[in-house]
Amino acid sequence: MKITLKDGSVKEYASAMSVFDIANDISEGLARNACAGEVNGEVVDLRTVIENDCELNILTFNDHEGQKAFWHTTSHVLAEAVKRLYPDAKLAIGPSIDTGFYYDFDTPPFSREDLDKIEAEMKKVIKENAHLEKFTLQRDEAIKYMEERKEPYKVELIKDLPEDSVISFYKQGEFVDLCAGPHLMKTGVIKAFKLISSSGAYWRGDEKNPMLTRIYGVSYTKKTDLEAYLEHLEDIKRRDHNKLGREMELFTTVDIIGQGLPLLMPNGVKIIQRLQRWIEDEEDNNRGYMRTKTPLMAKSDLYKLSGHWDHYMDGMFVLGDPEKDKEVFALRPMTCPFQYFVYKASQKSYRDLPCRYSETSILFRNEDSGEMHGLTRVRQFTISEGHLIVRPDQMVEEFKACLDLTKYVMTTLGLMDDVTYRLSKWDPNNKEKYIGDASVWEETQESIRKVLKELDIPFVEAEGEAAFYGPKVDIQAKNVYGKEDTMITIQWDALLAEQYDMYYIDENGDKKRPYIIHRTSLGCYERTLAWLTEKYAGLFPTWLCPEQVRVLPISEKYADYAYKVDKELKANGISSSVDNRSQKIGFKIRESRLSRVPYMLVVGEKEEADGNVSVRSRFEGDEGVKPLGDFIDQICKEIRTKEIRKINVEKTEGNNK
Repeated sequence: MKITLKDGSVKEYASAMSVFDIANDISEGLARNACAGEVNGEVVDLRTVIENDCELNILTFNDHEGQKAFWHTTSHVLAEAVKRLYPDAKLAIGPSIDTGFYYDFDTPPFSREDLDKIEAEMKKVIKENAHLEKFTLQRDEAIKYMEERKEPYKVELIKDLPEDSVISFYKQGEFVDLCAGPHLMKTGVIKAFKLISSSGAYWRGDEKNPMLTRIYGVSYTKKTDLEAYLEHLEDIKRRDHNKLGREMELFTTVDIIGQGLPLLMPNGVKIIQRLQRWIEDEEDNNRGYMRTKTPLMAKSDLYKLSGHWDHYMDGMFVLGDPEKDKEVFALRPMTCPFQYFVYKASQKSYRDLPCRYSETSILFRNEDSGEMHGLTRVRQFTISEGHLIVRPDQMVEEFKACLDLTKYVMTTLGLMDDVTYRLSKWDPNNKEKYIGDASVWEETQESIRKVLKELDIPFVEAEGEAAFYGPKVDIQAKNVYGKEDTMITIQWDALLAEQYDMYYIDENGDKKRPYIIHRTSLGCYERTLAWLTEKYAGLFPTWLCPEQVRVLPISEKYADYAYKVDKELKANGISSSVDNRSQKIGFKIRESRLSRVPYMLVVGEKEEADGNVSVRSRFEGDEGVKPLGDFIDQICKEIRTKEIRKINVEKTEGNNK
C-alpha cells in the first residue's frame, strides 16, 4: 500500500501498519512526539491500522487536533488519580477543550488543597508510564461492564447509543474509561501539567440533573510552555473586566437587585457617556441618521405582529398573564417595530428613501442565569440600534455603508484586529424557526456573501444563527477567557415590511415594499465597556478615561495654583481633579498610577512662578516641564482625534503594570 505524507512524499508498505508504526518508521523522534493521526482528513488514534492507500498526516502537539489528544489523555490521568484518592467518586465525562481539558465527577466539591493532592497523585500515574490499551465491547457487554464497576453515568451514556453499537474503552494500568479516543500511546509523554480550578457543573448541562464537580486543567510537553501559559492566565485575571471593573468602580452588582442587572457607577457611566455622544454625533452629523425615542414596553399585539411573540417569547419579560389578562405588555427586546411605526406615521415616496433611523435604546432580554457574566451578558442593556428603510436598489450600498461605519468605530477604538466576521444563515432543516420562503433566504444570503467578498472581508458561515426574519453579519470577538460574543450585528431583512404593511410610492405612483437593514454601530454599550476594559487592562485611551488628568501639588502651599490649573483644565473640557492630601509627592504619583490616570501634573514653587506644569504620563513617564497652555493644547488634540498613545515601556519602567 502507498502512504502519501503531508510533504507529498510516498511510503510503500507490503502489509497493514498502525499509524504509530508508520510514524516510527519515518523517524523515532516523530513517533515520540506523535499524538494522533489524520487519515484522508479524518483524525484517528495512533493505534489505528491502515490497510489501504491513503494520505497520512502525523499530528503532534503543534497541531490543534494533536493537542486535543494530548489533553484528552491527561484528563484520563486526572480521572485515574481521583479514583485512587476518592474510590467512591463516580466518573462522568472528561473531554479536551480549546484551553486544555476537564473531567466531571459525582463527588463533593474539591478545594485547592484537594487539587494539589490530586496533582501529586497524577505525577505518580505519569511516572508509571503505563501504556494506553484500546479494547471494544458489544453494547450489552459494555453496559454490564460499567455496571460492575459501579459507574452509573457511563452506563447512561452507553444506553443512549444504538443497540448494535460497538463500544470502545481505553485502559491504563488498573484504570479503564469509556472513550472514543484518540489517545497518546503512554502516560509518560505528559511532561508538565496543572489543575487550574474546580467548579460545579450540571450533568449534561441540564439544571434538572445532578450537580457534579468539574476539574479544569492543562498540560504541555515542556515545562517552559506550561509556565508561559500560567503567566497568560495571570494576565487574564488582571484583565478580567468582572474583577477590574469593580476595582476601578466602573460597575457593581447587588443580589437584592437581581442577576444580570449591573449598577453602572460614575466612572463607568462617564466612559459610556463619551461613547454614546461620539456615536450619536457620528451617526447624526456624518452618516445621515435621524434620531428617535420610543417606549420601553408595548402591548403583546405589537410583538404578535412582528413575529417575536411566536419566535422569541421565551427571551422576553412579559408583564401580565397571556391566558387571563385582557391586555398584556412586554418589555422590549428590540426597537425595530417601534421605529417601523415612526416610518408609517407619514407617507413616503421613493425620493424620501433611505430613511435611516437611530436610537440609543434600552432593551430587556430574559437571559438564562447560567449565561450571565459581568457586563457581557445582562438582562437590561443599552444599544446603538438603528433601522434603515431603503428601496431594494439602495440595499447593497446602504449595507456597505453600515459595514463602513462599524469599521470606523472599531478602528477608532483600537479593536479592529480583535474581531472576526460571520455570515449567520438560516437552517433549512428547521424552517419553523423562520418566516419567509426558502428562495428569499437563499437570495439574501447570497447578496450578503457577495458584499463581504467585494469588500475583501474574511468571513465564516454559520447555519442556524440567523434572526427569524433574515440573515445577518455578526462581528464577533472573544473575551479574555476565549468565549466568543457577538459585538455588532448588521441584518438584511426582505420580509418584515410585508408584515407591517410598510410601503413607499415609486416614480410611477405605485406602492412598493421597502427592504430593511437592522444594525448596530457599536453594539451593546455595557458589553463594549467590558471589551475595552479587558483589551486595555483598564488603561483606556485618554479620551475615554473617566479621569484624564490629576493635579498634584508638592505641598499645601501650592494648592491654590493646583486648583487654578484644575479650573483651566475643566474649562477646556478635560476631566481632572486635584490630590491635595498631606502626602509626599512620590506617594501621590504612585496612587495616580494605580488609579490608571493617564496624566499627572506636578506643581510647586517654580511651576507656579512660570505658569508651567511638570508633566508625567503613563506613556512616556517624565515628559518634562511645559507651559500649561501647551499641555492643554496637546491633550485636547489627543482627545479630539481619539489618539491611542503607545506606552514606552523603557521610559515608564513598568510603572503602568
